[in-house]
Amino acid sequence: MDKNMMMERAEILVGAIDDLPTIPVVATQVLTLLDNPDVSIEEIADLMLSDQVMTARVMKLINSPVYKPAHEVTSLKRALVYLGLRHVRELALTTSVINAFDGESGALELNVFWEHSFGVGMVSKVIAKQAGYQDLEKAYIAGIIHDLGEVFLSNFLREPFSEVLEYVKNHPVKLVDAEAEMLGTTHCEIGLCMARKWNFPEAYCEVISCHHAPGDATVDPMLCAIVNLSDLFCTVRELNYGGREWISFNLSDEEAWKILKNASPSLAQMDVERFCYELDDAIPDVKNLVASIFNSSEKVQS
Repeated sequence: MDKNMMMERAEILVGAIDDLPTIPVVATQVLTLLDNPDVSIEEIADLMLSDQVMTARVMKLINSPVYKPAHEVTSLKRALVYLGLRHVRELALTTSVINAFDGESGALELNVFWEHSFGVGMVSKVIAKQAGYQDLEKAYIAGIIHDLGEVFLSNFLREPFSEVLEYVKNHPVKLVDAEAEMLGTTHCEIGLCMARKWNFPEAYCEVISCHHAPGDATVDPMLCAIVNLSDLFCTVRELNYGGREWISFNLSDEEAWKILKNASPSLAQMDVERFCYELDDAIPDVKNLVASIFNSSEKVQS
């Protein structure tokens, strides 16, 4: 189906939802405050502490296998010092996306969705490091939010999307292709519409739109390629909610792999089999991380 037609369909669907979740006010204020080069950690911490759920989830992420602190971080201000202010924006963005859909029930189980999303985020960070991509946290966040459109389809097109999910369980077809055929658009176009409404940075918008077609990327093709490969790795390691998508791929045939090898020739030496074993070891960490993030009621020290 024509990409422009799918985009038009996505815009109509997203535009028709009056109660589309929004980024929480505190998160928006944090992102705005971070634009000030003279902002202090104390100012950011004081603002974040006014949203206990967001703060608790930030702390969960800080103490997760993603950041691997030497000792548990229990103070928000210490966490911000540990991270550095340039990474706070990404964490605020991540927790906001989680909060926006917290408690929503749809065709997908939220925990399964976030297991896939955080899995792709964590693997993206590993691939980015091996490929020499400079901003590992950016790769991590891009991986987490790449399937944002799936949550919209799950919640606001529940019955038609349930039919799509059922179809891919019994047919050798990719989820994104089944969406295009049965819904007239895909989670890529839907997610792009949402990301634009939420004023996401252009590089993240592109990943959401192009993570199944990294060759179409122009803003940051390497980032799209990283997320594309990470998505494939997680699919074959059962961190996947879209059915049994024949679950195999040949790395050397993938467009994303060619993009990354052109950018980083040393990748040709990567031991793919060993990498997959390392991913197997990381799966319990991903599941534990998701379980802990969705149990964020505890209070946090300033």
